[in-house]
Amino acid sequence: MISRLSVTIVRACLREGAGGSSTAVLDEVPLSDDERRRVPVRAGTSHAVFVSVHGPEVSLRFFTAEGELPACGHGTVAALAYLADRAGVAEYRASLDAAGRSFAGRAVREGARFRAVFEPGPVELREPTADECALVLPALGVTSDTLAPGARVASVGRARLLVPVASRSALAPDFGQLRSACDRFGLLGCYVYSVPEHSGRIAARMFAPSIGVPEDIANANSTACLAADLADRGVTEIAVDMGDSLGSPATITATARPGAAVQVGGTAEVTDVILPS
Repeated sequence: MISRLSVTIVRACLREGAGGSSTAVLDEVPLSDDERRRVPVRAGTSHAVFVSVHGPEVSLRFFTAEGELPACGHGTVAALAYLADRAGVAEYRASLDAAGRSFAGRAVREGARFRAVFEPGPVELREPTADECALVLPALGVTSDTLAPGARVASVGRARLLVPVASRSALAPDFGQLRSACDRFGLLGCYVYSVPEHSGRIAARMFAPSIGVPEDIANANSTACLAADLADRGVTEIAVDMGDSLGSPATITATARPGAAVQVGGTAEVTDVILPS
C-alpha cells in the first residue's frame, strides 16, 4: 500500500522564502501505524502529516520514524498550507483536531506561499526538578556558565524542557545520554533558546532524539510554549530563528498575552509531489 501513496512535500516555517522544514503531507488512507512510520523515511522528511477533511473540520495525525505524536507545530503549518493550496482560496480557515484536541487554524495566500497560524491550546508550565536539570543539562552540553535563568518544563500535548542560554553559542549534545535522560522524565525533548533581544528575536534549537529527531529544523509547538512563558514576563511577540545549524534556516512567529490564547505560525510553500514508484 505504501508504495502506491502520493505524498506532497511542504516546506514549513520558511525564513524570507528560503529553508524551512520539509514535511510530508497526505490524505488519510488505511495504513497501519508501522506503515505510517515509514512514510517520512520514504519521503526524506522528519515528519509526516495525515489529513482527513470533514467539511469545516480537519483531523490531523503526525508521525516520525519512531511513531505517532500527539501534536506537531510545523506539521500543522504544513497541513494548513496544503489544505489552502488545494482549496484554491485566498484565505482558508478550519477547526483542527489532533489527538482529541480541537483548535482553530487559518492560512492566507501570499503570492506562491501561505502564511499559516493556529492556536495550539493551553500551555502548562512548571519549574524543572533538580534531578531533571542534573541529568538533562550536561547531556545538552549546557553548563552553569552558559545557562540563563528561567528554565521551564512546558507542555502542549507533551512535556519538553525549555532551556535559556546567555548567547547563541554552539552546542554539542550527547544524543545517547540526552535520549536516556528525556525518556527517564517523559520529556519530548529540549528546546534551547537565546535570551530575547529587545525586538523579540530569538535563536533556538530543538533536540528530540526520543522521537527519532536528533535536531528539529523548526518546532512551532515549543515556540508556542516559550511564547506563553515569556508573556508572563512582558514579552508578547517573538520571532524564533531555527535550522541554521542544519543548513535550512527557519523562522516561527508567536504572540501571547497573559490570559489570552497563544497564536503561532509561519510561512509555508507547497513544493513537490512524490508519485508512486
